[in-house]
Amino acid sequence: MFNFHEIFYRQPASAKWYDRREYVFIEFCVEDSKEVKVDFGKNKLTFSCLGGADSLKHLNEVELFQSIDPNESKHKRTDRSVLCCLRKAESGQSWPRMTKEKAKLNWLSVDFNNWKDWEDDSDEDMSNFDRFSEMMNNMGGDEDVDLPEVDGADDDSPDSDDEKMPDLE
Repeated sequence: MFNFHEIFYRQPASAKWYDRREYVFIEFCVEDSKEVKVDFGKNKLTFSCLGGADSLKHLNEVELFQSIDPNESKHKRTDRSVLCCLRKAESGQSWPRMTKEKAKLNWLSVDFNNWKDWEDDSDEDMSNFDRFSEMMNNMGGDEDVDLPEVDGADDDSPDSDDEKMPDLE
């Protein structure tokens, strides 16, 4: 006897996206993903995997806002998510949304932690994420490649929790 939901049911994975000068990033938030498949089409992205302890089947299909270069687009799987780096066919073109249509997808949201209005930036002032974009462009699909720390880990400024603690009595 088979379970209908185990064989046929696929739900979209939740995802966050953000825009950069030459790339669009989309992160599919699936822990412990297996059998990850990412298909970069010129105008479409298809993502599928098994995820979580229950090996739930996920399938996401996105008709993209603009064209990408499928040969220069990459993805990287971690234990918590799958990050896709989509190389824009026309760099320097801002994407106001990820999708071709203006329809709201309940599984897709803007990653405001990484969003940046890059149109006003000079090329000399590259952010950590722009450097990450270049690294993604140069890396292959190796599973062993370590992603860089990109949230300010390179700066030497002390964190607020690095202050000396008082001695215990």
